[in-house]
Amino acid sequence: MAADAVDRVDLLFRLFDVDGSGDLEAADFELMASRVVAVASESGDEAKDAIVSAFRRYWTTLVTELDADRDGRVGIEEFRACVLSPERFDDTIDEFARALAALGDPDGDGLIERPVFTALMTAIGFKRPNIDALFDAFEPNDDDQITVSVWVTGIKDYYQPDATGIAGDHLVPGAR
Repeated sequence: MAADAVDRVDLLFRLFDVDGSGDLEAADFELMASRVVAVASESGDEAKDAIVSAFRRYWTTLVTELDADRDGRVGIEEFRACVLSPERFDDTIDEFARALAALGDPDGDGLIERPVFTALMTAIGFKRPNIDALFDAFEPNDDDQITVSVWVTGIKDYYQPDATGIAGDHLVPGAR
């Protein structure tokens, strides 16, 4: 497994641990979903419901697949296993990626504008310089937009254990 993948997953763990308890719990995913939905003011109810559902499925998959001691929480070591066994999470990550990207495309034109992307990624907890670096790595068009498909692929790549030098590495402070 690439060290980059561990760094990416460790960052996600810290972001998903919204309450800072040191463990992931269902409440963390509910809070994260509410933060993301709150900044998606231009998106319709269907897109908002889809991201809430995706966050809930993400949590359900984590607790079902990784909660080794069955305490209803997922610790950092348990969470790292999602990188070691990405095939257990492919469908969940696909749903999450598609829901988040769709939320970023409220007008349905297949394009995501930088301000919308920035708001969603900030709501998740990423830092602005890293968000800007990622958006730039996605090679926006002259109108400063990226395609939905580019973002979906970027999210999926983020979870690949052998992926190195990917756009998502820009999200990890100090990685580039």
